[in-house]
Amino acid sequence: MEGRQRAILYAIAGSGVVALIVVVALVVLGGGSGNAKAAANALTAAGCQYKHYPAQPRVPHYTTLTPSPPPSWNSFPPTSGRHYTEWVLWGNYTEPVPLIKEVHNLEHGGVIIQYGNKVPQSDIAEIKDFWQADPTAMLVAPLPKLGNKIALTAWTQWGECTHFDQKAFSKFKSAFRYHGPESPLLSKDNLNPGQ
Repeated sequence: MEGRQRAILYAIAGSGVVALIVVVALVVLGGGSGNAKAAANALTAAGCQYKHYPAQPRVPHYTTLTPSPPPSWNSFPPTSGRHYTEWVLWGNYTEPVPLIKEVHNLEHGGVIIQYGNKVPQSDIAEIKDFWQADPTAMLVAPLPKLGNKIALTAWTQWGECTHFDQKAFSKFKSAFRYHGPESPLLSKDNLNPGQ
């Protein structure tokens, strides 16, 4: 009888551990379909585009910034795929950063905002203010090829706008920041600007 009670207690404890693991995995990796839907709806309402891309293989990592053949990503800017072994330090840049490095930032749960060379300075100023208000795991940089567009990327998530929209950008960040496949491996201390 005692052995049976012990087995039941172990089963209950084990199921609790499994349930906890499932909840943590959903929160950390999934981002929640409700949050993703809210982000998609906010982007659409703002006149922007939104798309979820299938995850591409992440490895092997590139050991050169100019591999031959070059990476073949399924979106522009990329939202997943092979990338350079080192990431870009989190921050707000005035010069373009290598796409092959920034994919590594996405893998670790970052959100990247990039703007083309025809985006008005007023929008760029708002983007910089948005970054400054909460810069953890955020990267901002110009990407001239975008022209008059602003791109938002996270792991497998892509948005594109022709103007800055506070609500849409906030919903995107809230839904997808900290949800890369390797984000659980980092403490939030490693996601601050300059790290």
